[in-house]
Amino acid sequence: MARMIDQIRASKLPSNMMQFAARGALQVPSAENIEILVYLARHNKIFGDLARMTLAGWDAKASLAAASNPETPPEVLNYMAHHDNLRPVLLPALLENPSVAESDLAKLAISAMRETIEVMLKSQRVRSSSGVIEALRANPYLKKEEAEELRRLSSPVEVQAADEKPAPTVWHLEQTAEASEPAASPEAGLDGSGNDETVSAYMTEHANDIAAEGDKPFQAIGGAVELLGHDYFPVTQTAEAPAEAPVPAAPAGPAVAPKSAAAAKKPQAQGEPKRENALQKISHLDVKGRIQLALKGNKEERSLLIRDGTKVVALAVLEAPKLSDGEVEKFASQKNVLEAVLRQIPLKRRFMKNYIVVRNLVANPRTPLDLGLGLMKNLLVADLKNLSANKEVSETIRKLALKMFKQKLETANKK
Repeated sequence: MARMIDQIRASKLPSNMMQFAARGALQVPSAENIEILVYLARHNKIFGDLARMTLAGWDAKASLAAASNPETPPEVLNYMAHHDNLRPVLLPALLENPSVAESDLAKLAISAMRETIEVMLKSQRVRSSSGVIEALRANPYLKKEEAEELRRLSSPVEVQAADEKPAPTVWHLEQTAEASEPAASPEAGLDGSGNDETVSAYMTEHANDIAAEGDKPFQAIGGAVELLGHDYFPVTQTAEAPAEAPVPAAPAGPAVAPKSAAAAKKPQAQGEPKRENALQKISHLDVKGRIQLALKGNKEERSLLIRDGTKVVALAVLEAPKLSDGEVEKFASQKNVLEAVLRQIPLKRRFMKNYIVVRNLVANPRTPLDLGLGLMKNLLVADLKNLSANKEVSETIRKLALKMFKQKLETANKK
């Protein structure tokens, strides 16, 4: 006899039975009930929210049995270990369950709050996994002494290389690159040598992706007009173009002084449409050229390339040594960037230490739901209240924001 979960996957149950399923009211074993609820939570648009609420309040004993059982379906374990679904009572069992993928634990470690971090640090499996350790070290809520302990658990070579500077991880390399930024000219472009190592490392790491893209041209997500924006390119610059354009075409031969003045202005007239020049420069480059420009170019060029439809190019912008916090804050709020860009930002410890970046990501309707739900735990009460009324984000985000707002408000009032 087919299991109930198989009938639900095949869409063979009527609507009223599906509602019973989402409430956990089907007469099936508890383990299968949990499997059904997880399936509905992830794949059913109509009953997904109800299933998520049911799972959040499911019997702790039955949930713990599923979390600790290596035979539990991977989809169920993945759901339980996700930061937006995690129940603290299940965490120790999930950490030691060999069927929970280390990649899932690493994702949890990146966005973990203090309570979760403390439990993870006690786990033998976590302490023996280099991938999870690296993810924990990227967590902005990790204490200094904890970071030092994790560093000692890492490669001995890395510890010896630390010397005067802490944690020579990817984050450390980014900090080092930023410290050396003044040595490179802001206008060095592709000819500068200060960041050649950064470019070479990125090219090597992403060689397969670059080869797969071939000669794919630059295509801006959202279109060129929206791409340019007004913050980086003041309208007053382009307004001068009509006044300057007639000067070279004037037939009369004025005096020497006016002529030299016109000659002095002519380069400005030619270089004045910075929007066009930047776009033209980028449009003439292949994938490798755009990656180099993303890593070594200026703020204007990064603002264009972050919206490149080629993922390997857009992600290169986030590795640029000269990238400022203000730029990342803007990227985190943009709706015309690849989802991969929004997913990559939280993986950078430096970015996650900036509260505005976190807030902008959660409030961005383009941010993937699982990412937004995980980051919501970091928001302040006032921002949770604003988010609950934000009609641009999903209903799930608004509902959870309202719930968390009320909980934090009650906690604050009790104190």
